[in-house]
Amino acid sequence: LWRLGYCAKLLKTNHFRTAASNTSFPAVWMLLAQHSGRIPGLFVVKKNTFFTMPETVEDKTNPELYLPHPGVRGMTLLNREAFKRTVVVPALKVKKEIVHSVLKSLKQSVLQRPGLKRVVEDPEDEDRRFVILDPHKVPEFSLGESEQQALKQLNVHPEVSKYQLELTYENFKSEEILRAVLPEGQEVTSGFSRVGHIAHLNLRDHQLPYRHLIGQVIMDKNPGITCVVNKTNIIDSTYRNFEMEVLAGENNLVTKVKENNISYELDFSKVYWNPRLSTEHGRIVALLKAGDVLFDVFAGVGPFAIPAAKRKCRVFANDLNPESYSWLLHNCRLNKVDTKVKAFNMDGRDFLRGPVREELSKELLLLKEGQKTAFHVVMNLPALAVEFLDVFRHLLVGEPCSPAALPTVHCYGFSKHSDPARDIQERAEAALGTSLAGRCSTFLVRNVAPNKEMLCLSFQIPADVLYKRPCPDEAKPASKRLCTSQDSSEEKVLS
Repeated sequence: LWRLGYCAKLLKTNHFRTAASNTSFPAVWMLLAQHSGRIPGLFVVKKNTFFTMPETVEDKTNPELYLPHPGVRGMTLLNREAFKRTVVVPALKVKKEIVHSVLKSLKQSVLQRPGLKRVVEDPEDEDRRFVILDPHKVPEFSLGESEQQALKQLNVHPEVSKYQLELTYENFKSEEILRAVLPEGQEVTSGFSRVGHIAHLNLRDHQLPYRHLIGQVIMDKNPGITCVVNKTNIIDSTYRNFEMEVLAGENNLVTKVKENNISYELDFSKVYWNPRLSTEHGRIVALLKAGDVLFDVFAGVGPFAIPAAKRKCRVFANDLNPESYSWLLHNCRLNKVDTKVKAFNMDGRDFLRGPVREELSKELLLLKEGQKTAFHVVMNLPALAVEFLDVFRHLLVGEPCSPAALPTVHCYGFSKHSDPARDIQERAEAALGTSLAGRCSTFLVRNVAPNKEMLCLSFQIPADVLYKRPCPDEAKPASKRLCTSQDSSEEKVLS
């Protein structure tokens, strides 16, 4: 909170005071970046498989240094040769024997741009080399007093030469290339998810005419990526996969990924996989202990089920998508947990009313006093999972077990509400028919889109929701009695 307050103070002092000057968001961002070094922990970059191409600040000292040839504007079919250009940069001509010493003495002034050589041969003198300097640090082609003193100690004349540096496609960054190609004023920042050898984009409408060029640039600039795809429609809520177009590279969407030290193989075009959820998968699995039971209602290819089995939990995993079910079985074998995971290819409701109810009915009856087995139900289908919670109403028949043994549900959902935690709790309460006040916790998983959050609601199923007491006329010996279960269409004849 102190850090956020500090930032707010900076913004208010430096920018809001001059609101009439129409301060832009990039300027505000740069102010924060300038002061972030004084605020420990303010900007924490977490290693993940989501990559972004950030905005590049315009180079006021030498605006041409990091810009491709202006003739590439509007290009839709990549022509790498068209990006060539020559710029004039400062350089020192020194004897080749002392190049290392000069680099060490002028390390703050030497050109540091990746992909560009700092030392180049002098075509007119094989005994000398040009040391390329950073034009930002050596404005007006003149060294500062401290640099001149350092060179004097090495017996090097401090005269700065003008060197013609050739820049090619290989020397430019992704965002620099795209900024030069797309129409001026249009957003060029584009993030992508990496799934094995596949880069997955969500391009905006104005970027679509350049999609094949964008795909090729991303593949060129990111080693290991051999296929770039763009999502072409929203996720199918039934099977959680989506149509995609291959923009560049090989048309091979069967890939291998590694998450939390576990390998998975999958066909990215036919199953759901989101690398942004790796932290959430790890968070839930960390709650489990050896001997616990996990029911994974929408298991996908196994990112909850397989690590849980690795922790010596008993796992029941289900997915309606036949492709996901097939890859789930494959990944269980791949990770040698196929004997610890029982897999099902069923509708989520049928899975809860069938295998889950059967296992809970058996396990909870056999649970001994003091036994610490915990039961967890994961429902990771954010678009619909909350609607499945009504299945838990009177799912079991009999007397409630120990409150400590009641299953814990981890239900995921999306919310566009101004108070997303309250929204998802109220929707869950409506489905369960009871209040969860003081009996649940809400975890913000990630921001999916502007004003759209993904959350996880965790709670133990209340006993009065999960259990249906036996019919009051059950003691009558000779008569046949009807008892309505949790499903209004299901009748049980007790005699």
